[in-house]
Amino acid sequence: MIARRLWVLGALLPVLAMLTALGLAGQLFRYDLERSLDRALLAQAAVESVSLFDGPGQKVHLHMAVSPLLEQVRPFAPHGYLYGPDGSLVVSYPQGPAGVDAGEERLVPGEPGGEPRLLTQVDSNGERWREVRVNVRSPHGERYALRLSASLGQVDGSVGTYYRMALSLAAVLGLALLAVQTALARKLARRLAAITRHLGQLREGDFSRAPVEDRERDEIGQLRAVLAEATERLRGARETQERLIAGAAHELRTPLTLMRTSMDLALRRERTPEELRASMLDSRREVDRLAVLAGNLLDLAVAGRGGWDRKRGDLSQLISQAVEGARAEAERRGQMIRMDAPGPAEASFDAGGLRQAVDNLLSNALKFSPEGGEIHVRLLREGGRYQVRVADMGPGIPPAEREVVFEPFHRVLGDVHTSGTGLGLAIVREVAEQHGGRAYVASEPRAAGAEVVIEIPVALRAAS
Repeated sequence: MIARRLWVLGALLPVLAMLTALGLAGQLFRYDLERSLDRALLAQAAVESVSLFDGPGQKVHLHMAVSPLLEQVRPFAPHGYLYGPDGSLVVSYPQGPAGVDAGEERLVPGEPGGEPRLLTQVDSNGERWREVRVNVRSPHGERYALRLSASLGQVDGSVGTYYRMALSLAAVLGLALLAVQTALARKLARRLAAITRHLGQLREGDFSRAPVEDRERDEIGQLRAVLAEATERLRGARETQERLIAGAAHELRTPLTLMRTSMDLALRRERTPEELRASMLDSRREVDRLAVLAGNLLDLAVAGRGGWDRKRGDLSQLISQAVEGARAEAERRGQMIRMDAPGPAEASFDAGGLRQAVDNLLSNALKFSPEGGEIHVRLLREGGRYQVRVADMGPGIPPAEREVVFEPFHRVLGDVHTSGTGLGLAIVREVAEQHGGRAYVASEPRAAGAEVVIEIPVALRAAS
């Protein structure tokens, strides 16, 4: 299909257009040659008409017949005929009957002073002749008719040579275009076939291989680059999904196992009401844990879909509300929250999603900070972005884990803090990215603890 289109659009149509242009140029060339011949005939007629009677005794004659260059101009010199008042042929060049070039044996002169007549005649051999007829008056008042004829064979020969050369060049160019378009079509077909095969692999769920390398920088090369990036993202998304499913299965299995064990022990023998109550309380705690996990999984799924209602609002006010909401828990733990924020900070954000992300950061900071510790919340502006920075006084995050800590179910401290689900920071990053920003662990050295940063742009824009 591509080859046929390239042949038609890249070779056939250009050759047809070129042939049309050459045909029109040939017609203009013929017209110009014929007009040049007409001007030559008119010039010759003008010379002959004023010198017909300048011979000895005003004898009528044609100058071309007595020219010293007669032999040199004979192949292309026009034929001349002079007719007397009665229409009979008086003088001719070359010698012979007037009918040799489709002329008449008799030509009655008209009234002198009129416009010269230009016409085309065809002789008995099919040769075309161009002629001019002029009426002149002799010194004695007699009327004569001068007829000059020139063969159009040279014009036809020149035009024929032009067409032969033009058609030969068009044929060579057409073959060259056909060869070039064939090579180009095969190359494009190979490149598109590679992309098609890769799309087939993606359709089958194989994200392990990138598209075939393409060094070209045209639109197909750009498509290949975009497809390679999309494949890489799909592979990353699948790996993330698999890790999420594996982590969720692991997190779900633990409370379910504990609940089943508690129930099995309660059913193994008769239990007192107090023992049954204790068993039910244990199961209730695991149910609560499952509910929290399910809620966090739902929050992560909602954050990933990005159905946000971004509006202009005061980011400083949202942070202040989140801090006030966490103060009660901080006081219960014997901790303090300090907030540094400028005046109104106008930005475009989804209030519910961003509030949840800040709440998650505060919850982590409270959980990992020791009793009597301080959580420092800052709101800064860096260029076209706002930064929400939450610092705690906990054990900190090792540099090697500052990136993976945002993955679902990842825990830096192993099983020391088992109350969380390991989804808080994953939700934070998803919210930040859906706002066109990012979330990361600050790399500045701290005496103790860690500082997690949410960056969002000041102006509303699409998520990256």
